[in-house]
Amino acid sequence: MTRNNPIISRRSVLRTTAGAALVSVAGCLNTDGDSGTPGDGTGSPNGQGPLQRVAVEGTTLVVELSPDADVDQVNLIQPNGELFGTRDVAAGAQQVSFEIGTAYEPGEYRVVALKGEETVTESTTDIVPEIQIQDVGLYRNNPDKPWDEVYGDTETDRLKNGEAFVTVTNTGTGPDAIVELVFSGDVPNPIEDPRGSGMYETEQVVVAPGETVDLFSNSFPFGSESEKGMGCSPEGNSGQFTAHVETRVGGNVVTNEFDVEYSGSDEMSDCEVTITGA
Repeated sequence: MTRNNPIISRRSVLRTTAGAALVSVAGCLNTDGDSGTPGDGTGSPNGQGPLQRVAVEGTTLVVELSPDADVDQVNLIQPNGELFGTRDVAAGAQQVSFEIGTAYEPGEYRVVALKGEETVTESTTDIVPEIQIQDVGLYRNNPDKPWDEVYGDTETDRLKNGEAFVTVTNTGTGPDAIVELVFSGDVPNPIEDPRGSGMYETEQVVVAPGETVDLFSNSFPFGSESEKGMGCSPEGNSGQFTAHVETRVGGNVVTNEFDVEYSGSDEMSDCEVTITGA
């Protein structure tokens, strides 16, 4: 059984590997003439008006202009109505960009194209991330992951320490960053207060819209059994655990619950671990 509960309040754990390339996603708009009315959302080059395309690529908002756009400035307005930034448009230029990073206010942004002090046209686009936890796995069950790049070439230590990864994806329209990873519930070594971010040698992992990444744990949740943890036994044990990730934009905590079974030797290094759910 699994419950994906996107957004609770604060606390979580992880790290990245496999970063997908910048993905041009969500929030693509066309603007028809001077009306400021969004088009079909595809960012098609057949759009009318000076604003041909508005889209988030990685952590950057890109604004593409038509070849004949008579525009000398583009402003980006935040959801609270304040100016985020201004870009001058050089003669012949057809693109400007705004680096929004992962410390922005999520919501509806306005892109305003101007000639002198006159507004030529404008469009709106939502920049809102949505992080989801897709999977949790262990080294012993997933040797194809790039463990050597993350932890170093010490296979015996990996098996004993119970290194884990958590796969997250951003299905929203804006970038976000994972700043903490936590495991709770029926794992051998539940961590309520991880060392730093809970992710291996990183304070945050940026996840662009449309991107899926693996976060590698620094807390060894499936390592040696602690006083509060569930261990392995020849008779077998089963339970549930929860992976928590805290996001930077909005400071939300995203969780997902997984079923787990432990069987085999009393030693965790020789235990068979089966995780289901998600």
